[in-house]
Amino acid sequence: MNPAGTGAQSIAELFWWMCGGGLLIWAVVMGIALYATQAHPEAHGIRSARWLILGGGIIFPVVVLTGLLTYGLMLMPPLRSTTDIDLRVDVSGEQWWWRVSYQTEAGAVVELANEIRLPVGERVAFSLTSPDVIHSFWIPSLGGKVDMIPGRTNELMLEPTETGTFRGACAEYCGTSHALMNFAVVVMTRDAFDQWLAEQAKPAQQPETELQQAGQQAFLANGCGACHQVRGTEADGTVGPDLTHVGSRLTLAAGTLPADVDAFRRWIGHSSEIKPDVRMPAFGMLSEAQLNAMAHYLKGLK
Repeated sequence: MNPAGTGAQSIAELFWWMCGGGLLIWAVVMGIALYATQAHPEAHGIRSARWLILGGGIIFPVVVLTGLLTYGLMLMPPLRSTTDIDLRVDVSGEQWWWRVSYQTEAGAVVELANEIRLPVGERVAFSLTSPDVIHSFWIPSLGGKVDMIPGRTNELMLEPTETGTFRGACAEYCGTSHALMNFAVVVMTRDAFDQWLAEQAKPAQQPETELQQAGQQAFLANGCGACHQVRGTEADGTVGPDLTHVGSRLTLAAGTLPADVDAFRRWIGHSSEIKPDVRMPAFGMLSEAQLNAMAHYLKGLK
């Protein structure tokens, strides 16, 4: 209802036209009913009754609904066209987070998670898939939603028209923590986007403080690197989200928590309490000192 993309604008226009068409049909049918029962409650002739029923109850709704259907179908080709694509983004919906991959001009693949950034005014093609169950990729302010089906790759075209931060969500029930599977979408200028992507392609920065160094040691010693990747370190897991620059993201755990030190500490120690049935084990057996050090280390990965 507050479009910030060409797809969402078309959908909003279709919505208002459908509301208007539905209201028009309702008004005509109710008008006929009031005419037949209130204005002229006496018996009507067969011919006049037939025209009221056929004309107002069948022909008029069919004409209006056919017009709305035609208008809606005419909107689809431009929204699905793969011509003049400026950027491609691969997104995999997984229980219950989002794996996001970009490709740089040099050909390198940059993987991150639970956050998408786009250049304003450019057409973006999303390749959507899933390795587990059916998810549905939806950024309401930018366009429509498309299902992510295991074994199949679907495409979605979006063109943001305004800068800002928007909310994305999974629109298909996918399990216990379906409602906790969201993501942030940041639309920025092309220069800002290029700079951001270049920073994301770099390896993780080394810990600067003793506390962060202790956190890195705890992160590697407790097996976190078996599931998570932090480029530039020994952590090279591919099961869970890439954490190379996790400290620069707006949210943690797919939009469930803010990305601050306290949230990192809570998430590491009590992940299953925060997100039911999450596949990441809770590390509640770690001491508060270790949890605090790991939280500071992860927040420092910017």
